[in-house]
Amino acid sequence: MNIIFMGTMEFAVPILEGLIETENVLLVVTQPDRPFGRKHILKPSSVKLKALEHGITVFQPEKIKENVNPILELHPDVIIVAAYGQMIPNIILTTPPFRCINVHASLLPKYRGGAPMHKSIQNGEAYTGVTIMNMAMKMDSGDILTQRAIPILDTDDVGSMQEKLGLLGRDLLLETLPKVFSGEIVPVKQDESQITFAYNIKPSEEHINFNQTARQVFNHVRGYHPWPLTYTLIDDQMLKLYQVKISDETAVISSIPGEILEVTKNSCIVQTEKGTISLVNIQLQGKTPMDISTFLNGVGKTLLVPGKILK
Repeated sequence: MNIIFMGTMEFAVPILEGLIETENVLLVVTQPDRPFGRKHILKPSSVKLKALEHGITVFQPEKIKENVNPILELHPDVIIVAAYGQMIPNIILTTPPFRCINVHASLLPKYRGGAPMHKSIQNGEAYTGVTIMNMAMKMDSGDILTQRAIPILDTDDVGSMQEKLGLLGRDLLLETLPKVFSGEIVPVKQDESQITFAYNIKPSEEHINFNQTARQVFNHVRGYHPWPLTYTLIDDQMLKLYQVKISDETAVISSIPGEILEVTKNSCIVQTEKGTISLVNIQLQGKTPMDISTFLNGVGKTLLVPGKILK
């Protein structure tokens, strides 16, 4: 089949690779190169790099709804979408004979939106997965073709789940497409009563609230790692939290959530509303990321001391 692929995030790369091996990919559509780092150097998406590696033409419209002709004039049999990042106009959704098929990183109807992996981990879900669905104009509302679930482990963060779900999405899509083309699959409407949303993360959501349980803080930190990361404030300085671990699920030693309880050469224990957490990898504003032992051997020696409050 002749396919156009639309995707941007790393999650989409193994899915594109699978399609390149099995189908005729006419065109790859991805987001424009974006400024990256302090020097704001333009950085292409991983999807673009993978397409160019295989000699596939890349199309990067700033607004897809204003520039649909390069897609429609190729007359694809189907368009596959995976974490593209823009709302796709109806003319693109409905023109191909097999329409547009989306690979979504959640078990729909739960977690519609752009941050399903982050929110699944942050909310302490035991499972997540991939949904292959027909696309519709309303966000992630299309009929379901197939789904597959995998567990979320305590050792998982967004980085590891993206890798797992990208591979799962690839395998499930390649199993699903032949059945779609042969008419074997009957699409199933989503249960509207079970809908939840995972909208793109706002900067305010990156701030850790210690008026939560140790488990909730732990889930929040790993749910935002390695991007966009969470942070707290100490002495009016931003302290990014790359990794924490639960020290105790129930202990309430201080009545002040966020209070530093104990500091040793290798640990810093912080009170939450219920239970305590230990800082593992952190980054002070203007510094490089460090493990807690290295941090406490330097500036942290006077910054992280018992009695101070992380806000």
